[in-house]
Amino acid sequence: MIHAEDARIAGILTRCRTIALVGWSPNPDRPSHRVAVFLARQGYRVIPVNPGQAGQIALGETVRASLSEIEGHVDMVDIFRRSEAAGAVVDDALARFPELVCVWMQLGVEDEAAAARARARGVEAVMNRCPAIEIPRLGLG
Repeated sequence: MIHAEDARIAGILTRCRTIALVGWSPNPDRPSHRVAVFLARQGYRVIPVNPGQAGQIALGETVRASLSEIEGHVDMVDIFRRSEAAGAVVDDALARFPELVCVWMQLGVEDEAAAARARARGVEAVMNRCPAIEIPRLGLG
């Protein structure tokens, strides 16, 4: 029997196809870089967001300085920022993407108030997890 939280996470990862990855790094040794590459290899469209790297090309996408620079629809915003910065990213995501499916806070990133704001808008919120761990663990890869 599948655990309810596992079913919720699997549903999110199945529904979401376009991911804005906030805090992407061009350094292949950084977790944000490795996760972005993994997600792209799994067939997700990954849009890197990093103001210091804006304009570069990575994963076939132009790196954006902020979420407001992304045109079109995004299903998930994956947050590689400190917990203290996560709330502002969640608020930007909720304002920018009216049909957002999920805000995902990476391992070590938690902001319960921001997650509650997302849920109040009908947006899924995941904290302190990594999709690059969840996808193989749930047999989605």
